[in-house]
Amino acid sequence: MNLSAPLAWLGRVTIRFVEEAGEILLLLIQTALWLLRPPFRFRLVLRQMEFVGVRSFNVVFLTGVFTGGVFALQTYHGFSLFGAESLVGSTVALALTRELGPVLTSLMVTGRAGSAMAAELGTMRVTEQIDALYVMAVNPVQYLVLPRVLAAVFMLPVLTIICDFVGIVGGYLVGVKVLGINEGIFIAKIIEYLEVADITMGLVKASFFGLILSLIGCYKGFYTTGGAEGVGRATTQAVVLASVLILAADYVLTAIMF
Repeated sequence: MNLSAPLAWLGRVTIRFVEEAGEILLLLIQTALWLLRPPFRFRLVLRQMEFVGVRSFNVVFLTGVFTGGVFALQTYHGFSLFGAESLVGSTVALALTRELGPVLTSLMVTGRAGSAMAAELGTMRVTEQIDALYVMAVNPVQYLVLPRVLAAVFMLPVLTIICDFVGIVGGYLVGVKVLGINEGIFIAKIIEYLEVADITMGLVKASFFGLILSLIGCYKGFYTTGGAEGVGRATTQAVVLASVLILAADYVLTAIMF
């Protein structure tokens, strides 16, 4: 048995991981440097905000409604064992604003907008459109990456607010109208336990998640190779990597903020 083969594989994986991490960090630094340098392309940013935010409304709305409803249903059956059905409303609200709202919103937007970013930039790379931008003295990072990153960072908190609100409404409909929890108690417990800090925590997370999903999507697309097959591979890798990083970042941010 060749014992050097596993070590060689581990070495290749480690080297590739370090290389990718360095490339992502360099892309982030370049994006940050272009943030304060003219020309400022506000129209591109607004266009991407419409793409990332407005066009993601439907999927975020449905995700929030059904998540709130299911969570109310599950917590009701659990709390009913201890006679604590009155806490269903506050539990749904806290879970959505702190964790489920920003995480599920980010994952949905990653699947819809993050994948599109990787596919668009990947297609531009393999068809040499990005090289053409260099020829025209237009920096691709400023023209292609920066608007997408800004749009995601700004729009993810907005989408998270929508998800939180409709999720609480969904929990209210299931808890009050279906399960028969007292309406006044349901709302009173939300007001009693839900604080501004809980909402703020979720919005801060959403901004970080927006940065992650847009940066990873742009990175995978920007460095695509291998033609049409490479574009498909980059799109898949962007969604998987961004989703994993969002979940990991959620743990880190939660540990820091608590």
